[in-house]
Amino acid sequence: MPCDVSDSEPFLRQAGIKAGLTKHHLDGPAYHRLFRSVRISGESALTPEALAGAALLVVPNAVVSHHSAARLLGGVAPEDPLVHLTVGAARHRRKRAGVVMHVQADPETVRRGSLRLTSPEQTFCDLADELGLVDLVVLGDSLVHRGSLTLDTLVDAAERKTTGATAAARRAAILVRERVESPMESRVRLMMAFAELPEPEVNLTVGSVDGTVTYRLDLSYRDLRFAIEYDGRQHAEDSAQWARDMARREWLDDHDWRLLVLRATDVYDTPWETIRRIAAVLSARGYYKPLPRAPTDLFRIHFPGRPWRAAVSR
Repeated sequence: MPCDVSDSEPFLRQAGIKAGLTKHHLDGPAYHRLFRSVRISGESALTPEALAGAALLVVPNAVVSHHSAARLLGGVAPEDPLVHLTVGAARHRRKRAGVVMHVQADPETVRRGSLRLTSPEQTFCDLADELGLVDLVVLGDSLVHRGSLTLDTLVDAAERKTTGATAAARRAAILVRERVESPMESRVRLMMAFAELPEPEVNLTVGSVDGTVTYRLDLSYRDLRFAIEYDGRQHAEDSAQWARDMARREWLDDHDWRLLVLRATDVYDTPWETIRRIAAVLSARGYYKPLPRAPTDLFRIHFPGRPWRAAVSR
């Protein structure tokens, strides 16, 4: 009996043949060839969802996991062109270029449309074995912000983890915060934490008493009226956003707020110099705890900077 295949969904090559398509047509330019035996229309975008669905056709008893699950759940994880799948036993593995197979018995799973993938909590704990501390916190912050899980459920899941990078999962989970809206907010906040600076509030809203004017600040010290913002290039390239930023800066100046704007180079190239700048403003605003004379071990490991850039900045 003929099988139905969709122009927009991946399908097995054999199913296409049963549906009446020729081998020549299936192997021609009209279709993308995925994982050897899967086809999808050449006009379809190879989205993470499409690639994950194609991989599951090859390993139907698997679930989408790790980096692939993180992206499908709305989390931020380092770029990885491979599709990650988890199976319950080693005998279920299938070798396919472009697919990474993991083995774990009974992982927690959820449904996203037609796809079965590891739950947000499971995905976070699985990636504790593969990501560094900063990237893992970035992932946790993004999952909480997207509403994929709560801070409490994340911490509970990390506490229950008993295999692999248990300590890493627990350490990262307690550093995750609510309301964090971008990976760079996470990185700046961690950079400050690892330098032993006081923890700022995340996305504080300030404005007029009657609420007609409100502004949100990435990281701030309410009592000191000091805010730290990360400014990506989109702010300069988007004229409407630039106008809003200027209005906000004028309001902050009028209300005795000090705004320090950071760029990518401040985080990746000269992080300790950036910490010195932040500490100097904190001191000028009335916070007197001295900064460590040299970066802490935790800071050096996760924010090494680029020595040649640091030398130029002095």
